[in-house]
Amino acid sequence: MKFAFIIDPIQRLDPGHDTSVALMEAAQALGHDVWITQAQQLGVANGKAFALLERVEFTPVQLSEGLWVAVNPWFTLGDRTLLPLEAMDAVFMRTDPPVTVPYLYATYILDYINPARALVVNAPAGIRAANEKMYALQFSDAIPETIVSQDKQVIRAFVERKGLAVLKPLGGKAGEGILILEAGDRNINSLIEISTHQGIVPVMVQTYLPEAKDGDKRIILLNGEPIGAVNRIPTGNEFRGNMAVGGRVAQTTITDREQQICRQLAPTLQRDGLIFVGIDIIGGYLTEVNVTSPTGIREIDRLDNIRLGQQVIEWVVRTRQGK
Repeated sequence: MKFAFIIDPIQRLDPGHDTSVALMEAAQALGHDVWITQAQQLGVANGKAFALLERVEFTPVQLSEGLWVAVNPWFTLGDRTLLPLEAMDAVFMRTDPPVTVPYLYATYILDYINPARALVVNAPAGIRAANEKMYALQFSDAIPETIVSQDKQVIRAFVERKGLAVLKPLGGKAGEGILILEAGDRNINSLIEISTHQGIVPVMVQTYLPEAKDGDKRIILLNGEPIGAVNRIPTGNEFRGNMAVGGRVAQTTITDREQQICRQLAPTLQRDGLIFVGIDIIGGYLTEVNVTSPTGIREIDRLDNIRLGQQVIEWVVRTRQGK
């Protein structure tokens, strides 16, 4: 089969960390052809989505003393070819957020792939529908107490009532811009003004979960089913557990409460064509639903001695073959 991956420039990817590389290596290991492109290399002609694609081959990373190690160079590229994306069996949209206007335009282009010819992971309409902060709000009994507002008085009242709260930009990634707001902090007005762009842009504010110090669990779901998890634990004076800001990772299991949350999400994710998803859970509460380029596979594979990428690719193959 042929797999296309829409990614950020491959030279900027970390082969020992990036889930996109893990998925592409898995496709290659299972005997499939792997092609790459970027969002700005997509277009539509004669009613079909096209892309400037390059064949790519990998020298897979190897586990050495508990770390993924890559050779240099770890990939080689073939010539660029303009092809209809329907010539692929599956297309993975793996461009990193934020979901900007060009990002949205790329999803509109992907709408012009005939779903009978190629499976798009994740569905472009699903990506548009699933802001990674807002999407969780529909599961009200699974999330901590939450408001979304750009109004300083509303946000202040929430913080004063809770004592401690977490503010999140709606379009952020990797923990960027997340703040702890504390009642009585003399900087609170300025923090809210900066985060809301002077009351223009709404933000999410959630009650602070003290369990955050013990970790922010990333669970990977494949077509609604949890297939692996990793705990991301803050280090030093940092309150965020995101790997991008230095959080350490630890082996973990999926609790009964977390399994229940996954079952609650599954029908909605399946309805929206959100096949490969990473959810974040703190203290038994759902905090985010990541659908653009969820990560964590490399860390789970390393800690649990499994190969989640192969599970994903095998699921895609079975689905395309109608089995």
